[in-house]
Amino acid sequence: MDFTSLEDLTARAGTLGGAPALMILCEDDCEVASTVRHHREVGFGTIVLAVPPGVPVPPVLPEGVHRLNLDRRPGMLATACVNAFIAGRPDGAWTAYAYNAEYLFHPFAETRRIGEAMAFCTEERRDAILSFVIDLYAGRLEAGGNGVDADDAWMDEAGYFALGRMGEDGPLDRQLDFFGGLRWRFEEHVPEARRRIDRVAMFRARKDIRLLADHRMSDAEMNTYACPWHHSMTACIASFRAAKALAFNPGSRAAIKGFRWDGSVPFEWRSQQLMDLGLMEPGQWF
Repeated sequence: MDFTSLEDLTARAGTLGGAPALMILCEDDCEVASTVRHHREVGFGTIVLAVPPGVPVPPVLPEGVHRLNLDRRPGMLATACVNAFIAGRPDGAWTAYAYNAEYLFHPFAETRRIGEAMAFCTEERRDAILSFVIDLYAGRLEAGGNGVDADDAWMDEAGYFALGRMGEDGPLDRQLDFFGGLRWRFEEHVPEARRRIDRVAMFRARKDIRLLADHRMSDAEMNTYACPWHHSMTACIASFRAAKALAFNPGSRAAIKGFRWDGSVPFEWRSQQLMDLGLMEPGQWF
């Protein structure tokens, strides 16, 4: 099924049903096919590709993968597309989003499907799963390269930290700002508003919520890392997005000769590595 506009997506998204659904925001053509393949393998039976003009995607898409054809690139691609999707989803339907060249991992992803994780969180009375963006990067940054190499992907095993998130009246309850990865090591090349690595990547849709420009949700409880009574499940998004930006931006491209450092380790493409490093946790799900 193709959607011809954001308005068409909102009007007909309900026909996709209430099963967990993922939107992939295609900023460019990098690793679109592998992004789709990974998320089908973790259990998303419904995927919508948001495709701006001039971005090529595979002409033949697998069953359950739909295309949103945008007539222009919105100023804020994520908020425009995800919020149009939310507005058309059934209330309570688990909804997720990622960019191309990003790969969502949930606890025990090799043996348990994403729908099982979401069902557990529903039983825990959680309407969102806080996710942390773990920057991936090529082991070697070739001249003119884009920093992406899925066959030789590396990540930081150290350097992650959190600071209290402040509101108008002081610290916000159970909310933190998380930092680390390439955005931390090369922060002089990253705008301050884009340095955080926390993102509410999975949530239950409701007509009264919206995705905000900083990857938080308009419902404050959805932005919390845990519920009031115990730890909650979290997830990770293994992402080449920062590497691509740093490799392409004229200022950073000239200054950065490579991404690997003493804290780099090969990325193993499995959820257990991320749990062992303390980058995501299963909460009460064993």
